[in-house]
Amino acid sequence: MKFFFSTLFAGLCLMSSTPTFAAPDIQPALDAVYPALVRIHVVSENGQSGRMQKNRGSGSGTIIHPDGFVLTNHHVAGRATRMTVRLSDRQECRATLVGTDPLSDLAILKIDRQDLRQPDAPLPVARFGDSDSLQVGDVVLAMGSPAGLSQSVTKGVVANTQMIAPGGSGGLSLDGEVVGELVRWIGHDAVIFPGNSGGPLVNLQGEIVGVNEVGIGSLGGAIPSNLAQKIAKILISEGEVKRSSIGLAVQPLLKTSKAQEGILVAGTISDSPAARAGLLAGDIIVSVNDQSIAAARAAEDIPVFNRIILESPIGTELSIRGLRGEKAMTWKVKTETREPMLPREKEFLAWGITAHNLTRLQAKELHRDSAEAVVIQSVRPGGPTAAAKPAPAAGSLITSVDGKKVRNCEDLAAITTELTHDGTSPVPALVTYEHDGKSYLTIVQVGLEKDPEQVALARKAWLGVSTQVISAELATALGIPGQKGMRITAVYPQSQAEKAGLKEGDLLLKLDGDPIQASRPEESDVLAEAIRQRSASSEIDLELRRGDQVLTIKVPLERAPASTSELQEYHSEVLEFKARDLCKEDQLRERSKDDEKGVLITSVANAGWAALAGLQSQDLLRAIDGKPIDSITTLQSVIDDIEKNKPSHITFFVKRGILTRMIEMEPTW
Repeated sequence: MKFFFSTLFAGLCLMSSTPTFAAPDIQPALDAVYPALVRIHVVSENGQSGRMQKNRGSGSGTIIHPDGFVLTNHHVAGRATRMTVRLSDRQECRATLVGTDPLSDLAILKIDRQDLRQPDAPLPVARFGDSDSLQVGDVVLAMGSPAGLSQSVTKGVVANTQMIAPGGSGGLSLDGEVVGELVRWIGHDAVIFPGNSGGPLVNLQGEIVGVNEVGIGSLGGAIPSNLAQKIAKILISEGEVKRSSIGLAVQPLLKTSKAQEGILVAGTISDSPAARAGLLAGDIIVSVNDQSIAAARAAEDIPVFNRIILESPIGTELSIRGLRGEKAMTWKVKTETREPMLPREKEFLAWGITAHNLTRLQAKELHRDSAEAVVIQSVRPGGPTAAAKPAPAAGSLITSVDGKKVRNCEDLAAITTELTHDGTSPVPALVTYEHDGKSYLTIVQVGLEKDPEQVALARKAWLGVSTQVISAELATALGIPGQKGMRITAVYPQSQAEKAGLKEGDLLLKLDGDPIQASRPEESDVLAEAIRQRSASSEIDLELRRGDQVLTIKVPLERAPASTSELQEYHSEVLEFKARDLCKEDQLRERSKDDEKGVLITSVANAGWAALAGLQSQDLLRAIDGKPIDSITTLQSVIDDIEKNKPSHITFFVKRGILTRMIEMEPTW
């Protein structure tokens, strides 16, 4: 299946820069739109390997306003740091980014008229048409600049007015936004190539009816003009598109559902407006503010519902009616501002990283109470951050530097300036960061390059904590020079260590009166090895430092829990997936509560029944056909019954990240 953004790969379509002797039926359309067609050359930036790396690209656009506003795709110009626009009469001028919207994949540029030969001369402008009036079979023209060549035009017909990505996944992700959540493309066979992105799809009346975005197989996909015109007006006036959110995920009705209207609630985000209002997975929504929801039978129906929520005024109350089983329900939900899914990253050369702010949604996914942190997006190999011991990695959260709270990238930039303002020599910084649910301290020599180290695990008798060595550098930074021992980076939920009162950040100094002789990273296993020598039923005395206090705490030891490699794995040969019970590491990483039940999907066979239905590795399987799954033993029993009864439909209820959804399998027996 060919699937490309029409800017990404090289293509070829050599045509005259000025169409002449065009067929009579398309000449009026060419006269109306072609002069307003522009080619866009960009230099864009993306964070990779600890740097904002520069890339050249090109795309297409259309002048839609006399003041020189140009409509194009976000994936063409949304990350551009420099842009040049070439008009149809071959004039070139600079342009600036006015606003961009990843969710709709649209952006607005403005031409710098001072670069034109006649700055005050009127610019050619194309007008919008009604995309809702398009019908399958209508003749359309695709205009643009394939492969960055001169402007061109191709002719075809509308093939589909509600096209979505294969599989209903949305397919295209831009800066964390899934375009298919909002956009249903106009599918057409007017040939487009890479470089056509952002160019207009035009009807024979010379009106813009779409903005070309993708190629899927032999078809082009264009964003409908009615949506594009609305987004363009907002970007021109405000520079960004603000949308509503209620923290709700939906999916098409189950194939076994008898509902004649509505859309199925797949799940809600904790503490979101939808969750607070009482909406639950399995509810069916039939109307929003008295606007009826037609029966959602396919993925093509989801963007229609999403637009109702997204376009609702922020802070207004929605009246949602629906069904819970056979019971009629009404929910009052107040919308809130929808955050960007993935904030733009920034470069921190002194640290050898690119990083971005943490969103509230990401904080929820990480089971954090606060979004005050900076997320490391990429790390430069051999750079200051990579050389720290232990070393933060992509995905690590920086929460403080030298005791100063890091709430966002602005804080980190200000702290960096303070650290390095009076010289060029490397400056050691005490950094607190989180990774995989654990809190670490490390020293980053800003500007100094070192080689990273790695750490190891424990078995037999077990203390129930994760630790790091109190290195000489760390001890000095903590004001206890020369002190040896271990620092607790995390306490396992429900462990004897947690019950005894050990806490993250405690400095473990002595075990049963003997100093813990660890001061180098390679001595990370000293404490674990000493614990392993004791009976799993014994009790130990730990002398520790907590802030300015020195405490002695008795801690019962316990048997080391099974590691992931020791857990039994269940393999469903028929449905073609593997799963295992949850372990302590899963519990720590997910901040699981006692009532978190289920089994973890460990692998899904390519092109198998489970994969075809959309089951994914790392899904938490909670129920099958309404029957709770709390262990591998239960799972095997339920699957045995399924294989015996051979139902035509099987519904898996899974948790994926912080959301839940229902997955239908339809095996052929």
